[in-house]
Amino acid sequence: MHLPGTKPERIEPPAEPDVEVRIRGLMMDPSPQSPVVVLNDIGGEVVLPIWVGIFEANAIALEIEKATLPRPMTHDLLRNVIDGLNGRVTKVVVGSLLENTFHATIWIDQQGEIVAIDARPSDAIALALRADCPIYVSRQVLDRARENASGSAATTPDDLRRWLENLNDDEMGRYKM
Repeated sequence: MHLPGTKPERIEPPAEPDVEVRIRGLMMDPSPQSPVVVLNDIGGEVVLPIWVGIFEANAIALEIEKATLPRPMTHDLLRNVIDGLNGRVTKVVVGSLLENTFHATIWIDQQGEIVAIDARPSDAIALALRADCPIYVSRQVLDRARENASGSAATTPDDLRRWLENLNDDEMGRYKM
């Protein structure tokens, strides 16, 4: 039995190419004291900050650092369940930005059947690190994020990108991948 809205959607991957990204770093936004995952495209031209919760940031940091814990954390459990059901996480995609909130999809191949599962970007990223699969951002999200940032009088997207790109490793709180 599935509750409304909880059943995974079985669909084909999108035809439009997404932009592959890596985690450039994890840092604290000084004003709201909120963790930020900073994504950077493979070519190093696109920078996308995503604000996340402290627990999710911790889960991402633990995996980046390859910390060994005595018991599985939630994202480890999720990876183990997927593996146990003969599935494989093939990619995660930050695919939409609605009302200033990013939404992601976890793509799972379960014996040739593609399953798409809605997720928070922070959870999707934490799982992607554990499953050693690529992380993507849709072109629409990158365009929309630029539009939203350009609506801000204080900061333009280029200003934000330059500021993030010019942070040194100590300022960024960067974790080597």
